[in-house]
Amino acid sequence: MKYKLLTFFTMFLPLLTFAQEQEVGLDQKIDQAFQPISDFFSAIIFFNVWHDPDIPFVLVLLVGSALFFTIYFGFPNIRYFGKAINTVRGKYDEVEGVEGHGIEKSDLAIDGDIVDTIRDESEEGEVSHFQALATAVSGTVGNGNIAGVALAIALGGPGATFWMIVCGLLGMSTKFVECTLGVQYRDVGEDGTVYGGPMYYISKGLKERGFTTLGKIAAVVFAIFCIGGSFGGGNAAQSNQATIVIKDLMGLTSDSAGAIIGLILALVVGVIIIGGIKRIASVTEKVVPFMAGMYVLACLYIIFSNFSYVDDAIALIVSEAFNPTAMGVGGVIGVLLVGFKRAAFSNEAGAGSASIAHSAVKTKYSASEGLVALLEPFIDTVVICTMTAIVIIIFNFGGSFEYGGDGSGSVMIDGVSYEGAGITSVAFAQYIPYSDVFLTIAVVLFAVSTMISWSYYGLQSWKYLFGRGKTADMVYKLMFLTFIVIGAAASMKSIWAFSDAMIFAMVFPNMVGLFFLFPVVKKQLKRYLDAIKLAKA
Repeated sequence: MKYKLLTFFTMFLPLLTFAQEQEVGLDQKIDQAFQPISDFFSAIIFFNVWHDPDIPFVLVLLVGSALFFTIYFGFPNIRYFGKAINTVRGKYDEVEGVEGHGIEKSDLAIDGDIVDTIRDESEEGEVSHFQALATAVSGTVGNGNIAGVALAIALGGPGATFWMIVCGLLGMSTKFVECTLGVQYRDVGEDGTVYGGPMYYISKGLKERGFTTLGKIAAVVFAIFCIGGSFGGGNAAQSNQATIVIKDLMGLTSDSAGAIIGLILALVVGVIIIGGIKRIASVTEKVVPFMAGMYVLACLYIIFSNFSYVDDAIALIVSEAFNPTAMGVGGVIGVLLVGFKRAAFSNEAGAGSASIAHSAVKTKYSASEGLVALLEPFIDTVVICTMTAIVIIIFNFGGSFEYGGDGSGSVMIDGVSYEGAGITSVAFAQYIPYSDVFLTIAVVLFAVSTMISWSYYGLQSWKYLFGRGKTADMVYKLMFLTFIVIGAAASMKSIWAFSDAMIFAMVFPNMVGLFFLFPVVKKQLKRYLDAIKLAKA
């Protein structure tokens, strides 16, 4: 470990020295080099099926699929919410042990195989239900909840919050489907290491149905886009927002400050991601509940301190969803798209990324982890994003900024331009002394936890494409760390455009797998629910 740590420091020391020696322009040079790449991918992924307002096909696919799965599975986001919580709590852990709990071995079969004749799948996996959820939540609960919500409200007004909530509720069903499949079709190496995610359930599942070639192509496409997503939304966008709040807090104005902060973040993340999923899980199960809890408490403090405005904020959220006043948002469809886009970016339901983390769980019932996973969009979007939105809306009752602004996502507050997490920071500062320090810490923690989780997602995809050797792993990790620096130095506009494109690109191949394999999920859900009933008998 000491040798690897020294290697990281040695590798970045020349870059840090170079950054410090630049009097002007390093951040701008990085941004200028990166922006054409961002624009290129954004134009390809977000092609429109309707104009005036522009409606990207990928959003239609994402929301339409979520609605279909919600109806097909009988509103699992509502019906199985309690069971999901109980599974995380370990209430049904006895179901994982077949003998000694009132369940006859012959009562349970997997694809026609009696339990006596197959290996015990509960011995596979590396982390618990709670650790898998914490790791996955750390990948979704990030600066999309702070900067993304502020961006949504700045662009679409309070009404965007309503559509974010709707998208989050529907996304619970999609997350349930993809994470069940992630466990169902995972690979387990000879050393017990788990390899899972859409690239595995797409290739294996479609092969079962006679579409071998399609499955291989879609799996490779997903892996490529997932690597891009790990560099973008799971990495560069996070370091970008962390850098913004750090620079604001410390008053840094150097044109090389972003690159230097990015180098420091890269060192921190680099040390953590060496350890793999077990190291990541051990970190996230402690950091995620703490940071999410502190952030939620701060939001609740502001909300209850201004409780008389809460009903007005909620009324504004609902009314503006159907009659938006934000200039240039494009009417109801425009604000709906802003809300859906930011919610989908934040909770990643439909992108398939979380199934990579959930596939590492210790379980013999794939649907058990699918139920656990449906809690993610609820925690991420329905709870945390909504709280952030209410805080910003209450803050703006005084007319601090104009909803819609100039259409870029930045707003003017007291003659100063703010964007992303900066808007949320100003709102917090109105009610909590020294909140700039608190929010900076929160943003950095959100960023780091998201980056370490997404490094695992990207690495799994990298392994799928290039093998499971140590050299291949190191190449990916070095590339990942490089994008931390790029994200910190480049502008928010170019970084978030690239990040959106990469996250949403994953939806296309992932949906191929989901629509071929959702009947498998129904079968596995019945199997798990039957096991719970038998355990109680």
